[in-house]
Amino acid sequence: MEQINIRKAELKDMDVLFEFKQALVESERPFDPTLKPGPLYYYNIPDLIEATDALLVVAEIDSIVIGCGYARIVDSKPYLRHQQHAHLGFMYVMPGHRGKGVNKLIIDALKQWSQQQGITEIRLEVYAVNTAALKAYEKVGFVPHMLTMRLGLADEKG
Repeated sequence: MEQINIRKAELKDMDVLFEFKQALVESERPFDPTLKPGPLYYYNIPDLIEATDALLVVAEIDSIVIGCGYARIVDSKPYLRHQQHAHLGFMYVMPGHRGKGVNKLIIDALKQWSQQQGITEIRLEVYAVNTAALKAYEKVGFVPHMLTMRLGLADEKG
């Protein structure tokens, strides 16, 4: 079995991370009719690499980056028990490496870092109709919590 290594992302990883970012956008387009056409920039990758309140990690096999994800500490709503939580994002694994536990290893590293920062809650967003992603996150312990609903008024035909 291939040895999967998880490490902190570095600026030298920018090219592959940019490719992952665009692949992630394209994989999400079928789930979100509100996305603008063309390249989108969800994340400031250099900021994530250099931030003290975030950790961006990559998964690699034989020094080839095959996946990534980040945790960023954010302030929680004032009515919640926890003052801050870790928000996970930019969760991506190359299609040829899915089903090998890469996502779990990335999340485990982000969970460990979050705990070291004193964080007791981790959250992420996933499209409600993305059943593959839902199953992957449930497999590592996440549970559905809140569903955001939308009504596109421009979409309605009167």
